[in-house]
Amino acid sequence: MYRNYFFDLYGTLVDINTNEWNDELWENMAKIYAMSGAIYTPKELQQTYNAYVIEEIKSIPHEKYTTNPEPQILHVFQRLFTEKSVPCSEEIAAWTGKVFRALSLKYIRLYDGVEELFEAIRSHGGKIYLLSNAQRIFTEPEIRMLGLYDEFDDILISSDEGCAKPDVKFYQKMLEKHHLLPEETIMIGNDSVSDIKGSYQAGLDSLYLHTNISPDVQGKLLAKYQIMSGSLHEARIALFGE
Repeated sequence: MYRNYFFDLYGTLVDINTNEWNDELWENMAKIYAMSGAIYTPKELQQTYNAYVIEEIKSIPHEKYTTNPEPQILHVFQRLFTEKSVPCSEEIAAWTGKVFRALSLKYIRLYDGVEELFEAIRSHGGKIYLLSNAQRIFTEPEIRMLGLYDEFDDILISSDEGCAKPDVKFYQKMLEKHHLLPEETIMIGNDSVSDIKGSYQAGLDSLYLHTNISPDVQGKLLAKYQIMSGSLHEARIALFGE
């Protein structure tokens, strides 16, 4: 029996569909920036956004990651204002990021079985942690909206750390922060590389869920448990026999 349960978010607990390449999204974002005095054409805004993301990645100190750096998109939204000589606080940049996310979001919902799985973990004395490759300005509002935020004993989001799964450093940060033993910890996720290979390299067992938005499995699937139906109910039975 494990004591610590590390969860991925998107594609594992949360079903989500976004489109950041939609022309209408960039047309609307260009209007929002223009209303504050930062004038871009939609195409220019999209291209500049992408260029700033790359520059943000390159600026991450190497000591923060081993293989997978993660940018802080908040800085990109802020820079899109300041490079046009428009002052922008972090609060305004965060609000702009939330608008961007809302406009790009087609749907977001919990997968069936999240509540029952969490209840089973708690009833067996387990702790629940979130390790998500994500941007806090997007993810924190979403997990609050879905009622998940207070369900976790701690939350690690890659944009805060400068590194992302499958980087072993990302797993080690949570293990070291709470003095957790790898042999008492399992990773539950839907990505054969980020969640499964990464946790394997960090010395953790894992449970793989093949959900509707799972990437194709790459190479040997290194998970102790494999739920190819993607069912969290089956995951609960595999872990607890109930």
